[in-house]
Amino acid sequence: MKRFNDFIFPFVFLILILLAWEFLIPYFEVPNYIVPKFSDVLKALWLQKELLYKHSVVTLGEAILGLCISVIIGISCALSIYLWRSVGKTLYPIIIFSQTIPTIALSPIMVMWFGYSIWSKVAVVILFCFFPIVISTLDGLNAVDKDLEDVLRALGGSRLQIFFKLHMNSVLPNFLSSFKIAATYSVSGATIGEWLGAEAGLGIYIKRAAGMLQSDSVFAGVLVLSFLGLILFSIGFLLEKILLKYRRKLKEDNYEIKKG
Repeated sequence: MKRFNDFIFPFVFLILILLAWEFLIPYFEVPNYIVPKFSDVLKALWLQKELLYKHSVVTLGEAILGLCISVIIGISCALSIYLWRSVGKTLYPIIIFSQTIPTIALSPIMVMWFGYSIWSKVAVVILFCFFPIVISTLDGLNAVDKDLEDVLRALGGSRLQIFFKLHMNSVLPNFLSSFKIAATYSVSGATIGEWLGAEAGLGIYIKRAAGMLQSDSVFAGVLVLSFLGLILFSIGFLLEKILLKYRRKLKEDNYEIKKG
């Protein structure tokens, strides 16, 4: 019953929003080129399904590639800052400074450097995604139990064993939370990159539809973008469920070591 209640209330709320969208727009005589009815958006989704699918595959590919590279860069930067203090003093301020510049302002530079190829969009995705991964992973590393680390070292554990037994246990929750955030940002980054210059992708699809005042197509593209973001967030959620089971096992092992 509790699970049913957790499901039914969000479902009813969503239905009420969609009904209000469908019937209040004509009631208040809002022009269709400003906000279309929900049924018009569904119609645009159906009539342009093949075109939307083609563009969504491009955007999703850019988002996933940029997200994967962001994970590699983010973890590498966090480990470098944690393991080598001199590197951290140099790299950490640069990472912070990179976020003081609006990403949208750097996006045209990425287009000038990489042209209209996929890499200009991937570069924008990386600008959006790597920062939360670096900061959250670094916080997880800094939260390691130093006493337990000393115990494991005294028991003869190698640096590699201590890292996988202890540091991975501490880092996983932080990293997975940042991954879910970055996953949703990746779609936004790919879309902005496409707005500035692309031949395919939902960003250029929405830009062209907006230029022709086809608001139903614009909203259809936005709904597909939201769906892609939900897919990537769901992947992060599933990874969290799977990997945190492994973390609990590591935590139990570490507790037994500390207790012993």
